[in-house]
Amino acid sequence: MLVLSMFIFCANSSNAQAQSTGDDTNTPKYSNEFLSLGLGARNLAMGNASIVSTNGVNSGYWNPAGLMHLNNLQVGAMHAEWFAGIAKYDHLGAALPISDGKRAIGLNVIRFAIDDIPNTLYILEPDGSVNYDNISSFSAADYAFLLSYGQSLGKLRVGGTAKVIYRKVGSFATAWGLGLDLGAHYDITEGLTVGLMLRDFPRTYNTWSFGFTEEEQEILALTENVIPLKSVELTAMRIILGASYKLDIGEKMGLLSELNFDITTDGRRNTLIKTDAISIDPRLGLEFDYDDFVFLRLGMNNIQQIQDDTNGETYTSIQPNVGLGLKIKEIYIDYAFTGLNRVSDGIFSNVISLKLDIVRKGQNTRN
Repeated sequence: MLVLSMFIFCANSSNAQAQSTGDDTNTPKYSNEFLSLGLGARNLAMGNASIVSTNGVNSGYWNPAGLMHLNNLQVGAMHAEWFAGIAKYDHLGAALPISDGKRAIGLNVIRFAIDDIPNTLYILEPDGSVNYDNISSFSAADYAFLLSYGQSLGKLRVGGTAKVIYRKVGSFATAWGLGLDLGAHYDITEGLTVGLMLRDFPRTYNTWSFGFTEEEQEILALTENVIPLKSVELTAMRIILGASYKLDIGEKMGLLSELNFDITTDGRRNTLIKTDAISIDPRLGLEFDYDDFVFLRLGMNNIQQIQDDTNGETYTSIQPNVGLGLKIKEIYIDYAFTGLNRVSDGIFSNVISLKLDIVRKGQNTRN
């Protein structure tokens, strides 16, 4: 009963804050968080500092302006497992330049799920005895469908991503959501580019509905569980600012660096810079490449102030990330060793992603 109760409570407590009143105070701080995990081993290894240096198919997620680096059809895929394999994250995507390379479109599909969750609602027989044969299982799965468009305007590149979100918790709850991301890149000098990303502009809306049977509602009431009602969940907008610089080292080596500032306006969060009005989460990523063939990546993010439970002292925690990449003709193979929180938790995962350029005869890749 504990596992099912936890999922019902999470959905209900989030939605209870987010009735469709139009009041920002009813907007939960953490909503659709599976879309904040990141996409692509390259970007994860760089600490999610990616809104400027993003290129190719994954740009529909990071910043659709990055689609303008494409000059051919590109497909991509990723698989990651979080929390010791309990949660699965999968991605498939494709992107294609159109109108002689002045525009591009992309489609990305994301699934984040916990499968085989025990449903213990019926574990007790009417006489109070335990019957393990009555245990069934269900999945709590989040899906996102991202349709992106990018356009080049000289040194300025712009883009937008329309998001359709579908969330399902077994037969108990479903949600549909709609959202919009807007992004831009601007070249300052050769090698130096700045970027802007408005994520969930101006809000992303999720409408939840619940489908408990009368028998399930009776069991939940007897066990003092709250039975959730239909509600609307709002995801507040994030403003992400970034700058990226590419330095050529000799004829065959290069060093790319990127700094991002993820700005939220929904109150104080546990970030490096925080006030009652805004919170700012900085991210830093580095990518060293040799002959555009092998890549070494480093990143840091999730900089937080943590209080030690044993002595009460406060210290600064930083999540490190590292990764490798290979480009073999039209194939990109990327690996990241990363996590979801501070290094002291020791919860890290191995992430692998692939990209493939499908080049027409007589065409060269450039991204």
